Formats: sequence, structure tokens, C-alpha cells
Amino acid sequence: MIRTLVVEDDPAVAEINAGYLSRVPGFKPIGVARTGTGAIAAVTGQPVDLVLLDFYLPDMNGLQVCRALRGSHPDPVDIIAVTAARDAETVRTALAYGVVQYLIKPYRFATFQEKLERYAVYRSRLGACRITDQHEVDRTLETLRGSSASGVPKGLAPATYELVTDILRESRTPLSAREVAAAAGLSRECACRYLKCLHRQGLALLLPRYGRPGRPENQYRWAGTR
Repeated sequence: MIRTLVVEDDPAVAEINAGYLSRVPGFKPIGVARTGTGAIAAVTGQPVDLVLLDFYLPDMNGLQVCRALRGSHPDPVDIIAVTAARDAETVRTALAYGVVQYLIKPYRFATFQEKLERYAVYRSRLGACRITDQHEVDRTLETLRGSSASGVPKGLAPATYELVTDILRESRTPLSAREVAAAAGLSRECACRYLKCLHRQGLALLLPRYGRPGRPENQYRWAGTR
């Protein structure tokens, strides 16, 4: 689970962001900070993987928080800007400080979800430690910045589609929906939807597994080009 801190001084917006966050599989809300100093203290006092950071805070701006986290925190903490600030200088400086995604207010849940899901795929690819050439570096960075994947049916999230595809492609053995769900941080039902989609597209082979009591558990094996 990706441990995520919400930093937002507006209580209503903070509640919305925390609610949105709880709806995205694989993310674990760990608290809300209403000030920049509160955000820095929260990150220092507990394990945090990701910060959803508003830039307009009562005691300091978001860029100062970014600089403080980069300069003093021993462990890497990723930041997604969630802010109304949209001037070019702020965006440029935020990216220079390592902000991995930039979400401009106001936004709908679908946009929020896609940003987080793209980040989850990016984090998963980096964590796999399989980046060995320029193609893999470009592909990993494209996960954050790229457009939606082609061939994804309506109703499915492109970033989640990419994540499930990667898990299946890289596995040396067939996987069940339960195993894919555990690897991706999804529910079994959600993983099953994406696996069935890959099967319909001819990218996954369906392999019923027998020999156990009860209904057979379907397994899937990548059928495309690795």
C-alpha cells in the first residue's frame, strides 16, 4: 500500500481529497496536515511514501515545503501537487523540485484517479529494479506523462490496465486473479475485469486449474510479445 499524506488547509477540500484517495486501490490515507510545518512534521514522524500537496498554505507555500522535504528528509518522498497555482514559473519550479504529478484545481474524481494510478504504475516499475536500458527509462517516465493507453475499453482505467499488463507480462508462471490483485494492490474483482479484457483482446491465455476441491480457479498467462 502507498502511504499517502493529504496536505490541504481547506477542511472541505481536505475531506474530499481524503475521500477520493480512499477510493483508489493501492493507496492508504495516513492523515491530513493543514499547514506546511504540519506536513513536514508528519513526514518526519512516520513512514510516508507520497504527499498530495496544496501550494497555498497559511504558513508557507508548497514550493517551500517541497524544498524542505527534499533537503531534510532521509527517505525519498514523492509529491503530487494538488493546487490552483497554474503560472508557468510555479509549475517549472515544482517540477525542478521533483514533483511527479501536477493536478490543477478544480478537478473531477476521474482525473484525480488517473494521476494516482499512473503514479502507482510508475512506482511499481521502479520498484521492480528491471530498468536496464534507455527504452525502459523512457517507458517508465512515459507512465507519468503519457496519454491514455490505446485499446483500453471504456470504463477501464488506462494506468491500471498498464499495471495489470506489466504484472502478467513479467511473470514466468501463470497467475490467478487473486495473485494479480495482490501484486497490483487491487481487489480480486477489479483484477478479474482487467484480466478478462486482456483475454478478449488476445493478450492473455486462460488456463483453468483443476485438482482442488470446489470450482476451478482460472489462471492467466501472457500471450503477447514480451
